[in-house]
Amino acid sequence: MAKLIVGGLLLSVLSAGSSQADMTGKAFIFPQESATAYVTLIPKVRKSLQSFTLCLKAFTDLTRPYSLFSYSTKTKDNEILLFVRKVGEYEIHVGNSLVTFKAPLNPYAPFHVCVSWESASGIAELWLDGKPMGRKGLKKGYSVSAEAKIIIGQEQDSFGGRFDVKQSFVGEIWEVSLWDHVVPLKEMDGGCYNGNLINWQALNFEDNGYVVTKPKLWA
Repeated sequence: MAKLIVGGLLLSVLSAGSSQADMTGKAFIFPQESATAYVTLIPKVRKSLQSFTLCLKAFTDLTRPYSLFSYSTKTKDNEILLFVRKVGEYEIHVGNSLVTFKAPLNPYAPFHVCVSWESASGIAELWLDGKPMGRKGLKKGYSVSAEAKIIIGQEQDSFGGRFDVKQSFVGEIWEVSLWDHVVPLKEMDGGCYNGNLINWQALNFEDNGYVVTKPKLWA
């Protein structure tokens, strides 16, 4: 992937192996446990973050730990990580620190999860299926690094790699969006498409290994 600096921002330029697509109505399917299947998401702009909002929808029947969204840098493998430790237990990692949110058990159903974090207060917020799961604090005053590998389907234990098959995602993920600011999460009921860093309706990505794109099954 080539890079271009414009107005002080590092813009991402698609490489030959990358795709850009309107993914509306589609989902990435990770059909089996693997250490090689993942999707790299390429942001429109690479910039340090003093806040962010991340939303996605997913379905899985896993009961073991798995990663939903992994943003890794050369100095911190969990610069941003949305991780499910077990059914009903969600972890938000920022700068290798984490907070845990407990949610009502609703196994084997699709779910819509949104998280936000801001440096000024350190407050992280998680909403599940349009309902708030509370607010907790971590990494107040921190700045998330710009130079990152962003991956769904695997959890990075190093920059762009060292995947653990027992933390791989098996199931379906769709409507992934990332913003460089805090978006009121109560506005995300209907879905999340138009992030200004990662936008599901104009998604830049590379798929690797056994990943299949199909029309989504759920709203």
